[in-house]
Amino acid sequence: MTRAPNIGIGATELPVFPGYEILRRIGIGAASVIYAAKHKESGEVRALKHVVRAEGQDGRMVEQVENEFRVGSKLEHPYIRSVYDIKRRRRRLQTREVFLLMEYCPGVSLEQSRSRSLLDLLLIFRMVADGLGGMHNQGFLHCDMKPNNIIIADNGAIRIIDLGQSCLNGTVKPRIQGTPDYIAPEQVKRKPLTVRTDVFNLGATMYWALTGKHVPTLIPKQSDRLDLASAGKASPLSPNKLYSRIPVGVSNLVMECVKTDPRDRPADMPALIARIDLLIHVIAGGRPLANGSNKVPDDVTDASQ
Repeated sequence: MTRAPNIGIGATELPVFPGYEILRRIGIGAASVIYAAKHKESGEVRALKHVVRAEGQDGRMVEQVENEFRVGSKLEHPYIRSVYDIKRRRRRLQTREVFLLMEYCPGVSLEQSRSRSLLDLLLIFRMVADGLGGMHNQGFLHCDMKPNNIIIADNGAIRIIDLGQSCLNGTVKPRIQGTPDYIAPEQVKRKPLTVRTDVFNLGATMYWALTGKHVPTLIPKQSDRLDLASAGKASPLSPNKLYSRIPVGVSNLVMECVKTDPRDRPADMPALIARIDLLIHVIAGGRPLANGSNKVPDDVTDASQ
């Protein structure tokens, strides 16, 4: 494998990847650049994630890409982005550069998406829960579910992306991993991670999508200090308390998902899907749900709130 000179996160040159024509840059992550790449023979367009380990940096980002390949290559689900191949460039016995070839998923993330009706959001949550359940059936957890990791296509289909922090069910991680605004208590305390960890992460995502606000976690936003002393003391207002037009049934489900004790959350994704299906049935059928509402206010999903 060869590469164009001086390739890095801020570089303007396009990398070189065997068998593919690099079309354009389509995204930038914390330490990665993602390109659209067309296969020279089939013409199929795929996504290519590129990570370079700079001198003096640890290898965590490279490790996450390698982990994404290990997990993603074992999964096949319509709501999870497919992972196809990985190429590494080593120097001095270390992986210095890595390319991950993935399914190309045009669309916008839930974080970037416009305000949506309550029914639309529930359908999205159901698809995400279905995808996570597929991972769980294979013994894996996502462990970083958040609005930015849910891609919504123009036709309404979704893809769960970024498996860099995924792990086997029951894993105890040696260091804290997760996104502060969506991280579960057991992730911060480095306790065994289970399917209910993904339930919390998804519940925190649902809370944000409904209210534009974040549930309190053990890693306060814009702070590197862990708030372990106040574990369980900060209780978020329910979505219905913040916006009375959000149905009580929906609000209660979200609040159950973000319980501090994993045992108090829905047991797994099938249990969560069953609850969501009931809510969808009631709303789609036109029957009022608890407080007569079947639509989230237009401004409720605005992340600027």
